[in-house]
Amino acid sequence: MAQRIVIDPVTRIEGHAKISIFLDDAGCVSDAWFHVAEFRGFEKFCEGRPLAEMAGLTARVCGICPVSHLIASVKAGDQILSVTIPPAAEKLRRLLNLAQIVQSHALSFFHLSAPDLLLGFESDPQQRNVFGLAVAHPDVARGGIRLRQFGQEVIEALGGQKIHPAWVAPGGVRGPLSSESRDRLRARLPEAIATARNALGLLKGLLDRYREEVESFGNFASLFLGLVGTDGVWEHYDGKLRFVDSDGKIVADQLDPARFQEFLGEAVGSWSYLKSPYYKPLGYPNGIYRVGPLARLNICSRLGTPLGDQELAEYRQRAGGIARSSFLYHYARLIEILTSLERIGALLDDPDVLSLRHRARAGINRLEAVGCSEAPRGTLFHHYQVTEEGLMRKVNLLIATGQNNLAMNRTVAQIAQRWIKGPRIPEGVLNRIEAGIRAFDPCLSCSTHALGQMPLVVELKDSHGRLLDQVRRG
Repeated sequence: MAQRIVIDPVTRIEGHAKISIFLDDAGCVSDAWFHVAEFRGFEKFCEGRPLAEMAGLTARVCGICPVSHLIASVKAGDQILSVTIPPAAEKLRRLLNLAQIVQSHALSFFHLSAPDLLLGFESDPQQRNVFGLAVAHPDVARGGIRLRQFGQEVIEALGGQKIHPAWVAPGGVRGPLSSESRDRLRARLPEAIATARNALGLLKGLLDRYREEVESFGNFASLFLGLVGTDGVWEHYDGKLRFVDSDGKIVADQLDPARFQEFLGEAVGSWSYLKSPYYKPLGYPNGIYRVGPLARLNICSRLGTPLGDQELAEYRQRAGGIARSSFLYHYARLIEILTSLERIGALLDDPDVLSLRHRARAGINRLEAVGCSEAPRGTLFHHYQVTEEGLMRKVNLLIATGQNNLAMNRTVAQIAQRWIKGPRIPEGVLNRIEAGIRAFDPCLSCSTHALGQMPLVVELKDSHGRLLDQVRRG
């Protein structure tokens, strides 16, 4: 008799979701769905708002990654104004975005995923959290807190506050970095780099222990998408789009982000409010692709920093070339932290970050534009259409988490097929299924909106809806 297992909600992710696992008559996993059940409405309520408000409005999409939306929004604004921003403004924006990558990746690794990796997937769920990590591995927990704090301090030094800084604007930024802040951040940088390198050493030491998870956590062929700079160097702010397949072959290159709708489609499933983008030439769902740190390290030719390139070479050697396993998102995330810190150091040494020439001003000169940048979780698009008066006619936000939606569904199914052996799910297996989603570090509030906190409920039902088993957490 066909059965269904429901995990509701998934824990230790940013936002709320649930997972349904379907068993066939033989008790084997036949399919799995990742549900985002809250309504998405951000694009609609932006309609009618003036362009000048869009950065501040869209930053409120999420308290974890407001900088990502600020950057994508103002890049669309630059195009609508038809301005070329001053060199100092671009460097300051880059500094802000690098700090966002550091703080967000640190949150994902140390707070959300390290409890699994260091305490074990089978450990007591009451202790398997950042507080349990602080007891068992105080130096790791403290280092993670300090590393995230450094990223937030850079954001605050530039924007005046750590969350939703109203500092980036179409045409540039509202002010330079002060020399006092620059010196203070310089002094903190060596500690941050040491923490990132220690975390990398720690994770590499765990890869043999989790060899089975590496093999089963979303290890499949797909495309990978992200921005690259000149000669294919790792990029996070500007550049062109590149698709690479699982053999490392470049499928498409030098794609203009402003024309993303020509090669990216957006499907909608009845089970989720989260859209499912796909690569149009391959159709839906064969055009599955992944974005984020795993994808960015797969598509780039090099990272462009000494320590980063050293780690990238080892990473690719360990992965056998292109990294297919979603478990390795954790590894890629730490390499990106280290690379971002190196680039932050270079920008702090650049005199332009203190320049007073940091903004160009103009009126409405175009009626449509696309802003694109790399958020911590992947490529982010803001597509705006405006009236002659600069009011929003239409807004489309293509979020990184949505672009990973097909891959997350396939990851859940693969883990379930490997680990579920009967009609009941042990705690450790349940946690592995959730951990497969956490590897992507999904930011569900970027694509939905939810209020309140739900307990975790796992239900096993037959095809007639009869409850066979129930596990409740929280």
